[in-house]
Amino acid sequence: MNNRSSKDYLIIMLKGIAMGAADVVPGVSGGTIAFISGIYEELLSTISNIDINLFKTLKSKGLKETWKQLNGNFLAALLTGIFISIVSLAKVISWLLTNHPILVWSFFFGLVLASVIYIGKQVTKWNIISVVLLVLGAILAYYITTLNPLVSEHSSLLFMFLAGAIAICAMILPGISGSFILVLLGAYKLVLAAVNNRDFTTITVIAIGAIIGLLSFSRVLKYLFSKHKDYTLVVLTGFIIGSLNKIWPWKKVLTYRTNSHGEQIPFNELSISPFSYEGDSQLIYATLLVLIGFGLILLLEKIAVKSIRK
Repeated sequence: MNNRSSKDYLIIMLKGIAMGAADVVPGVSGGTIAFISGIYEELLSTISNIDINLFKTLKSKGLKETWKQLNGNFLAALLTGIFISIVSLAKVISWLLTNHPILVWSFFFGLVLASVIYIGKQVTKWNIISVVLLVLGAILAYYITTLNPLVSEHSSLLFMFLAGAIAICAMILPGISGSFILVLLGAYKLVLAAVNNRDFTTITVIAIGAIIGLLSFSRVLKYLFSKHKDYTLVVLTGFIIGSLNKIWPWKKVLTYRTNSHGEQIPFNELSISPFSYEGDSQLIYATLLVLIGFGLILLLEKIAVKSIRK
């Protein structure tokens, strides 16, 4: 961990960029990207080690030892990548979701589908309890994807603080999208607007909420991974399976809502077959993008295995 080269930290930053890009999309978890790129447990361990002991180290041993205890190089490289991605890709992904939703969702569907296989393979022992936890995790995640989003065009800073704290807990869980939690809370468009408009007051409040939520929840996850790793992985695999409903590319709009600009926006949607989709289902291109997303995860897995062997 301490013998990493500049190239290693560049790769970590690129993984951060991938995590940031995933987190911008409602339905895809940055935690999934962290897991399949091999940095998930290190990320949890690094975050959960941020406590009062850091200040004690700073006082007694100085900044250099504190930075080392924090695993600062890893964290700085990853957060830089996430920040670059969110700031630079927010507008691009928003435009793609508006103009080419089927193609965007198809790529991420392939990505997440392959993640089910990848994370499931990390489970060393399957039993009846594992199967039950897998099913319960899938049912819970599926249920979350069917909930009706709240509608909110304007909100208080306290609400944005709470939204950041809740969403970040989901964001570091593979399979549960923090962005989708923001959608359910009615805060997604407000957050995206704050980023696009450089509203630093709102961004700061969301960030503080996210930091507090992250520091608390990461300790719970670290404990679960250290004491019940297989069962934790099984539940996370179930979460990802259940979340596939949210990112299924072909949707039928059941109801619309009108935003503050008088625009009609889909409110309730139902996953349907591409063959019953009204309009251009773009089936060939969509299938190709599913395969590309699926293949990308397999490629990342092979690269990860080779790096471990070295």
